[in-house]
Amino acid sequence: MQHALRYAVNCSLLFAELPLLERPAAVRDAGFDAVEFWWPFAVAVPGDREVDAFVSAVQDAGVQLVGLNFAAGDMPAGDRGLMSWPARATEFRDNVDVTIGIGERLGCRAFNALYGNRVGDVDPAEQDELGAELLAVAARAAARISGTVLIEPVSGAPRYPLRTAADALTVLDRVGDEHGSTNVGLLADLYHLAVNGDDVDEVITDSTDRISHVQIADSPGRNEPGTGSLPLQRQLGDLETAGYTGWVGLEYKPSTASIDSFDWLPRARRGASA
Repeated sequence: MQHALRYAVNCSLLFAELPLLERPAAVRDAGFDAVEFWWPFAVAVPGDREVDAFVSAVQDAGVQLVGLNFAAGDMPAGDRGLMSWPARATEFRDNVDVTIGIGERLGCRAFNALYGNRVGDVDPAEQDELGAELLAVAARAAARISGTVLIEPVSGAPRYPLRTAADALTVLDRVGDEHGSTNVGLLADLYHLAVNGDDVDEVITDSTDRISHVQIADSPGRNEPGTGSLPLQRQLGDLETAGYTGWVGLEYKPSTASIDSFDWLPRARRGASA
């Protein structure tokens, strides 16, 4: 049976036992030919040498970069994006061209813009206005290379305001209405949606046409499929039936060695042409 879904390995969570630049090659050795990354640098605007090393690592591994996050702040410390954070708006603007530039070099066309946590001393309405404005900035830059900017509901971050698909779609509608941006889409992380109590089946039924990228992990634990109770295989089948033909990012924390955490997916189905 020919499957439309294509799988990409998130190199920010998987193969974390290896140096970052060695992970794309490990992904290729595991039978996959696509990768995605969170922002892979410590700062929003890294030096040319760092960028060149990252680009070369992906190219030399012979894998395709299919998803890249804009700079999102200090993720281990709890940051979840810069886009609606007034004090770091300039930092986000400066990061946009770097991110899209990497995408242009590597053929990546999907860019995840984490929305940003609520900031205690800023009116949420002001944050939302800024978020829409900077989402439009990112979308205009991505449009230069026929790219799409993604908005994602997130769990485990109490101050992050986008928890459900409807929350994210409201932002997408606003940037369309106010700024005319059409190259924006929903990143449907089935793990985050389920953990936040969203009706994932309803999202698939009602919003597949607005989903531009999918990520998965099982719950509880955020580990590989089959370690928890989420009906991921059935939901992926439902997405495929509903017409989704995009990428599925494996964005989970392996409960075992990274290479063994792919046992749920036959090797014959790991490549994009499977």
